[in-house]
Amino acid sequence: MKIFVTGATGFIGANLVKNLADKGHIVHALIRSETKAEQLKHKNVVFCKGDISDTKSIENAMIGCDYVYHAAAFAQVWDKDPNTFHRLNVDATDEICRIALQLQVKKMVYVSTAGVLGSSIKETVTETIERSIDYFTEYESTKALSEERVKAWVAKGLDVVIVNPTRVYGPGELSKSNSVTIMIDKYIKGKWHVNPGDGASVGNYVFVMDVVEGMQLAMEKGVAGERYILGGENVSYTEFFAKLASVWGRKCWLVKLPTPIMLVAANSIMLGTKLFGIKPLITPAWAKRFLYHWLVSSKKAEVQLGYKITSLEQGMKTTIDWLLLNHRKN
Repeated sequence: MKIFVTGATGFIGANLVKNLADKGHIVHALIRSETKAEQLKHKNVVFCKGDISDTKSIENAMIGCDYVYHAAAFAQVWDKDPNTFHRLNVDATDEICRIALQLQVKKMVYVSTAGVLGSSIKETVTETIERSIDYFTEYESTKALSEERVKAWVAKGLDVVIVNPTRVYGPGELSKSNSVTIMIDKYIKGKWHVNPGDGASVGNYVFVMDVVEGMQLAMEKGVAGERYILGGENVSYTEFFAKLASVWGRKCWLVKLPTPIMLVAANSIMLGTKLFGIKPLITPAWAKRFLYHWLVSSKKAEVQLGYKITSLEQGMKTTIDWLLLNHRKN
């Protein structure tokens, strides 16, 4: 089976490529950096140099493939050109769907985010809940728009399924898309001392290999045009750090950072961004997320796909073991 994967060197994408290759599938991995692609070297992996905004490279890489996983995205909190989000998250997805239909790909899985569904203001978030608040970031809004584009291609005959991972963590590149693992890494090194907001904000944390398996289950059993939340456990920040301390066997001192203070800091940072063009670590819109809870349910994926959830404690243990082996000196 030949499979095309975008975002192959990213956090989720790299884990997916390795897993597919280990299972004997031939993987056409779209890469921009040969250096980052070193981690993917495998007899079953074919490197395809290109970019999701380059139509020709996408078409060349997809030729001969039966299945497509579109995991690439522009997942930053800010960019000096807001159109970058639309170009890479919406237009590129639209074009990938067009090419997939043109090349008669059998099936495609599009990786969105649970962030498009909104917070759990009145109830636990499911795939069918209507979002009741504005989007916090350009990333959220453009991923939501890209889902609509995907559904439009379903109407044209493309068999494509949407998956919505929550806060993903686990072994893999320590990047913005793997920020939870960065937090775990700093905690076990005694360098993390912030309990965001009042510590009560609830989020959903999912182990990366659960997402990888969930994506493959969606490819196997998912219904065209449907979305499936791929989540883990719902816990507050305070509960998260308590579990982490228990697994690690040591407790770091933590200071709660109230959301109003985070907003002041974010506004100050944005002022610096406007004056000096410095890329912000956080934005006011991003900081406001801590005012809400983000409880989600993966019941649909569990029932319809056979999706299984790794406990947060087990996921943390596996992640810590990997960090100690690969990032001990950092």
